[in-house]
Amino acid sequence: MTETTLSPAPETFPDAASTFALRGPVGRLEVAVDLPEQDARRGVAIICHPHPQHGGTMHNKVVTMVERSLRESGLATVRFNFRGVGASEGVYDEGNGEGDDLAAVFDWVRSRRTDDAVWLAGFSFGSYVALRNAARLGADALITIAPPVGRWDFEGFEMPACPWLIIQGEEDEVVDPDAVFAWAEKLKPAPHVVRMPETSHFFHRRLMDLRGAIKNGVRSWLPSERDA
Repeated sequence: MTETTLSPAPETFPDAASTFALRGPVGRLEVAVDLPEQDARRGVAIICHPHPQHGGTMHNKVVTMVERSLRESGLATVRFNFRGVGASEGVYDEGNGEGDDLAAVFDWVRSRRTDDAVWLAGFSFGSYVALRNAARLGADALITIAPPVGRWDFEGFEMPACPWLIIQGEEDEVVDPDAVFAWAEKLKPAPHVVRMPETSHFFHRRLMDLRGAIKNGVRSWLPSERDA
């Protein structure tokens, strides 16, 4: 996607699926918004993609399944490409600048859906960025898929107090599942952890199971329905 195909960010939250350019900390951020087809709720979920230097984009199949799951649950969804990915400007910044990118998207959502809950979600590296910034941004709920414990420092920032779902495959070949489970057991307050047997890092042949795990895991947290 080139710069000329992206329109500027709208002044109001879109009332239809759209992709646009949002001004980020170091330039343009490519953002995609999708809306539930029915039973819309007063909430927006922002979803972070996996590692930019390993092919991660907002079109990753796990990211799109997370998006679908939350949209089917009634939330509007926002995906975006971190700096240097797709049509987003800038260069990879070791998770630091990517957190600033997330903050820019979060602030844009908050300013346009002022009464809505704003959730954060992420897969792999994206879950690290979402978790690292959830408390400081004031996220209303958090979903981390295959958080890369042991590959990134998960000790140097505040843990969120909001409802939190962790989903981890037991046969993950990228992230050590035992490290994730041991880390999660020490967290206070305790997140809700879903262990998925016979599941690899990229959820090969298990994407529909992931969909079910997300929808079941967040059902009790969903905000109220939006007025028709």
